[in-house]
Formats: sequence, C-alpha cells, structure tokens
Amino acid sequence: MSTPVVYEPVFARFLFLCGELGVPGAGLGEGPWCGALVFRNRSPLAISRGFDQDPGVIWNVEEFVSAADVTVGHLAAYVDGSQRGLPPVLRRRPPRELAERLGLARWIREGGMTPETYAEFLAAYLDEGTRLHHPGHLGHQITAPDFPAALADFVHGAANNPMAVYEMGASAAVVEFEVLRWMREKVGYDEAGGGVLTHGGSLANLTALLAARAAVAPEAWADGVPADLALLVPETAHYSITRAAAILGLGERAVVPLETDGLGRIDVARLPAVLERVRRAGRRPMALVAAACATATGLYDDLRGIGGFCAANGVWFHVDGAHGASALLSAEHRHLLDGVGLADSLIWDAHKMLRTSGPVAAVLTRRAGDLDAAFRQRASYLFYGDRDASPDEEGVDSIGRTVECSKAELGLKLFLNLAWRGERGLGDHVAGRYATAHRFWELAGERPGFHRPYEPESNIVCFRYGTGDQVRIRERLMEEGTFQLTSAEIGGVRHLRVAVMAPATDDKTLEALLDRIAEVGRSTAG
Repeated sequence: MSTPVVYEPVFARFLFLCGELGVPGAGLGEGPWCGALVFRNRSPLAISRGFDQDPGVIWNVEEFVSAADVTVGHLAAYVDGSQRGLPPVLRRRPPRELAERLGLARWIREGGMTPETYAEFLAAYLDEGTRLHHPGHLGHQITAPDFPAALADFVHGAANNPMAVYEMGASAAVVEFEVLRWMREKVGYDEAGGGVLTHGGSLANLTALLAARAAVAPEAWADGVPADLALLVPETAHYSITRAAAILGLGERAVVPLETDGLGRIDVARLPAVLERVRRAGRRPMALVAAACATATGLYDDLRGIGGFCAANGVWFHVDGAHGASALLSAEHRHLLDGVGLADSLIWDAHKMLRTSGPVAAVLTRRAGDLDAAFRQRASYLFYGDRDASPDEEGVDSIGRTVECSKAELGLKLFLNLAWRGERGLGDHVAGRYATAHRFWELAGERPGFHRPYEPESNIVCFRYGTGDQVRIRERLMEEGTFQLTSAEIGGVRHLRVAVMAPATDDKTLEALLDRIAEVGRSTAG
C-alpha cells in the first residue's frame, strides 16, 4: 500500500462531507491522519489525473512539472546568454506591436495555454525587455538576481503564504524576523530595534516617515496632520521622499530644502541655520533625511555629522540607504556609513546590491516601539490577541508595522542568497561592483573629451563626453542595444550615468563603452 496522500484536514473534511469528491478510495484517515481526508493506493500524480475534468479543484501536477521544466530550461538559457553578452542588452518594441507579438489579447480571451504553447510564449516574452545579467547593463539600480533568490520566487508562487499574519505563513515570518535581526546587527542597532520588510524602497521610506510622524505628532492618525510639520530634505533626495510628504498629508510645501555642496551632499555646517529658520517660522521638524548613497551620484552624506546634529537638537534622523547600505558588508567600504547607527530610521533595499529579485526593502528603526506606533489600525477580522507584543517574538503578527496585509515571502529571497553565498560572499559582490565603477572612472580619465565631476564612492559614476547633447548619446546606445546607461543632472547640468550592477561587466566592457561613447559623441556634436 502506498503512503496516504493527506490534504488540509478542515478543507478536505468539508469537501468530503459535502460529497464534492467522488474519488474511489477516499475516506477519513486514522492514526496520524485522523480527521483528514485521504486517498489510499493512489500516487499524487494519479490523484492529479483524477481531477483533470475540474482544474479548479486541484493542480494538474504533471502539467505543472512539465511547464516548470520548460521554465527552468528557458531561464537557464536566458541568463547564460545574457551573462555572455550574446543578445542585445535590451529590446523595446512599441507596446501595441509587442502585445500583438505575444498574442496577449487572444490568450486573455480564449485561454488554453499548454506547456508546448507556453514554451513559445516564454521565448518571445524573454526576448523583449532588459537583460540585467548582461555586461552592458549599466543603467538602472536593479541587481542581476542570483539564482537562490529566484528559487524563493518560485516557492512563493506555489506556496503563496501572506506572512504579515503569522498564522498565514509561519516559516516565512520567522525567516523575515531572522533576516531583519541580522540587518539591524549590521547597522549597529541593539535588541531594542525593530524592522519590517516591504515591497520596495518607496514604500519603505513612506513607512519610516509614518513612524517619524507618529513620534512628533501622535495625534495625526486620528485628528489629521498638524499644519506646522516640516520635512528637512536635500533637493537631491529620491523622489519617493517628496511623494511620501504628499501622501502623509504634509504636502510638498512642507518640504524644506537643505543646503548642499556642489555635488548635492548635505552641508552639515549650515544645518543650524536651516533649523533656526524653520523654528522661527513656527514649524516643527518632523524628520531630517540623509542619503547613503544619493540615487543620482552614488555619493554618501556625512551620517555621523548629521546624526550628531539631529541628536543634539531633538530631530528625527532618517537615512535613505536603499542603495548604499549594503556597503556595510564590505570591510573596504563600510566606513562610508560611519554614524548610521545614530539614525532613528533607515531603509535598505536588498534588490539593489544584495542580488535579490525585487522588491525587498527593509525598514529598520532604532526603537521597535517607534515602528509599532506608525499604524493605529483596528479590524476585528485581523487584529486581536496581544497587540502590544513585539512582532519579533515568535507567533506574533507583523501586520501592525506595514501598509501591506497580503505581503509576499520577501525574507526568503535574501535568506537563500545568504544561505548560499554567505555574508562574505554578498560583501564581496558589493566590493566588486564598487571596484568596477572606480575602474571605469580611471579609464575615462585616461581619454580626451571625458569630464568626471567627482571620484565615485559606490558603483555609480556620472560623467560627460564633450559639450554636446548627452541625452542623444544615451539614446543612440539604447537604440543599438549594446549598452544601457542612464543620465542625471549635477548642478543643473545633464551628465551620463553608469551604475555597475552585473557581475559580468569587466574591463573589456568598459573599454568598449568608452570607445562607443566617443564615436557617438563625435558624430552627434554640433
């Protein structure tokens, strides 16, 4: 006799008693399977075939295995070809043309996809878009994910445990707790700190600033936002900060620009004057936001100087470390974050430099209670029991710390990368990308026509070629599909921008990029 196949006791018993499962061999289990509906003398695949006529009841396991095999084969070839730089780094057909090529309207209306037709669809799907593993991908700050993180996405796609409520995903919740504990330790927070993972840095910044608002104006949740709050932010801050100010009810006019140097870094010596002006105007600073590192330039603010100022003046100190906090794992670069432990809150994206597929962003606070105070929600169908306990304790929900309820198993992606590569391996990855960016800066300096406004501190380099239109140079490279890079303004002047994200990017790639930029720059000049 084969081992009984056991289904969820409550659900299976309900179906059995309703007479909805007319499968031979079905019955209520005994012993270790007491209370469950079991099917004896049937393999899992045989059971799957028994439900083929009603696919809404259970997976067709054979079809799933076949389609999964197709997926693995296509993705393996996709990543391998990308790493070798064989296809273009990006393709971007017009939306209507691409929708027609993929047959989207037909599939939506008619359905009927099989593993065979899925293989055709997947090949066409992967052929368009951006190849993040490609050595020529030097554009946006999204990592080339490592395969352990991809496995986590695969697991979540099947298990689908929304773990913000502990009973819905105990393993996923515990994994997140431990990953957050590790991240807090790297920052320098003690056991009194708190944290939660969210779907991206924008949501993480919003969550952290909600905690800041609750600390300064705890009445805001019930009574609305006081009109005297101010948010102190450099103009170079990520757009999500001013967006959060609007969402929080402060409005963009509550954002007070901080004085910076010519490269957009906060001028610590001029902070007292800004704070004096704010308070003289009858406003209360809700938070001061610093960058580690700045999105456009990759440069770090003086976190120790700013943190000391905030502590001395009772101002909430928030650090946007979405991109650059991962330098904490590199012995060579962690000094860039000196003083980060002074921050009241910090965000840290794993999908930037820790090789996880996106989005995975941590919100970390020096005091767990500050994060718990960010949300004051009540819903009897979700919130009950001990709401005062810390979600870092076993069996406690984390939904009170985050906007999301149906939250994905985010911690599993970072955990599997750590479990496979180790903390040192991820630190080496960060150091390697920073080193490659510095090498690009050196090579550009050896060539005529290239202007470099600063020495890079991270994996981001801004530069110009000649005096022509830098956007035209970028667009030409994008049309050719050989390289993808972005652009940014420094002091009101448009620069080309490289973000080294792919491990496959090497000196040969950098030399070829510089050659092509010079060729295109000369051809478009004037």
